[in-house]
Amino acid sequence: MKVIGVVGLPASGKGEFSKIAAAMGIPVIVMGDMIRNAVNEEGLDPTDANLGAMANKLRSEHGMDAIAKLCIPEIRRQTSPLVLVDGIRGDAEVSMFRRIFPGFYLISIESSFQTRLARIKARGRSDDFESADELRKRDKRELGWGLREAMQSADIHISNEKTLEEFFNEVHRILKKDRV
Repeated sequence: MKVIGVVGLPASGKGEFSKIAAAMGIPVIVMGDMIRNAVNEEGLDPTDANLGAMANKLRSEHGMDAIAKLCIPEIRRQTSPLVLVDGIRGDAEVSMFRRIFPGFYLISIESSFQTRLARIKARGRSDDFESADELRKRDKRELGWGLREAMQSADIHISNEKTLEEFFNEVHRILKKDRV
């Protein structure tokens, strides 16, 4: 089984990448779902503050690769020759996946601050917000988990400042190549 990871700052396009993969029949494991499940089990609302606090708690109690560890059984349950992991947030997670899944590689999706802020304002998720200050705080929190280092270690870098159609075509080309 080949495992591909997707990394990027909030609202860079990881979710769109995953939607394209899913439409191609590629199973997608969303790291954020592991955190959302933990928040739900605690009976908390899935706000940005609660999700961030839970992510910090899991990493504090189980190591910086804690979320990756939670994903591994889900990845192994898949029978597809290619699996996508959406939402890598740190270099410790990358190291874990590279160690457990030979041939693992990482795709970094990169978008400007202003583009990402506009996307957050438009998408309406429960953990979203509308201010630039809140996005800066979230960026800082996630960069503290080793996100910058993970992005820098990526095997492929995609700029997502293009149209959705151009992004779709680039992602589709990359994923199609990996399925052959």
